[in-house]
Amino acid sequence: MMKTIINKYDKHKIGSLPQVLFPGRIFVIQDEREAEKAVDYLLSCDILGVDTETKPSFKKGHMHKVALLQVSTKDTCFLFRLNYIGLPPSLIRLLSNTSVPMIGLSWHDDICSLHRRCDFKPGLFIDIQNLVPKLGVEDLSLQKLYANIFGQKISKRQRLTNWEADVLNEAQKRYAATDAWACINLYQEIVRMEAEHDYELEIAPEEPKEPKEPKEPEEPKEPREPNEANEAKEQEAPKEEPSGDGDGQTGTEVKPKQAKPSKPRRKTVARRGARRSGQSKPKPEPEKAKQA
Repeated sequence: MMKTIINKYDKHKIGSLPQVLFPGRIFVIQDEREAEKAVDYLLSCDILGVDTETKPSFKKGHMHKVALLQVSTKDTCFLFRLNYIGLPPSLIRLLSNTSVPMIGLSWHDDICSLHRRCDFKPGLFIDIQNLVPKLGVEDLSLQKLYANIFGQKISKRQRLTNWEADVLNEAQKRYAATDAWACINLYQEIVRMEAEHDYELEIAPEEPKEPKEPKEPEEPKEPREPNEANEAKEQEAPKEEPSGDGDGQTGTEVKPKQAKPSKPRRKTVARRGARRSGQSKPKPEPEKAKQA
């Protein structure tokens, strides 16, 4: 039966799918002797799924070193705790091998994280993100790809847990193993579908974008209507009328008084001092007195 896949999978549908978990054996590796034995076993297999986990940092600009390297076969997964053993020669030998393909997703980021612990030459890595565009699929996340191709959900609840904890709990171990194992399943199914052309691509309808509402032009501000208090004040204020003086001249319009500029304090003090001492300016003598 031909398989139908979608170019863009609706993430809202993932929650209703049945969950998938790695069904095989899981071994946690915390010393170099165990790592050596595990690598010998892994290099005897025909294909490997690989992934990494890092303790999340909630501080801006700070990033922890990669804490876990999970490498899985079809039925067995090894969890190498790098926060205990680092990258020993055995793991460098595994990551640099060119005989057993190692399947991952977004491996560029994982390799950069591993290089922060130790420099090495990457071996035969295959990134699923480089394969799915050939099928017409635009999604690149592991969760969406697995839901699209297998109709199953990979839970991501453990992703932001503490991967440097003294002891990994069962949920963390199962989650880490599932991610690595799922890479093998995806790779093999993608290769099969492409070789047999046993799929049909369905184009998801584009979600209509809500048009942005145009900004309404600002209404001109209306003149403020006088309230009752202002009207009452205007009515009470007397209207100024021209009044006649004794010489028959018409009175001028009353202007509001302007505040006089304040005089320097020194002059004021001097004048006050003069008044206190009884001194005053001499008045000019009348002209008649001068003639006499």
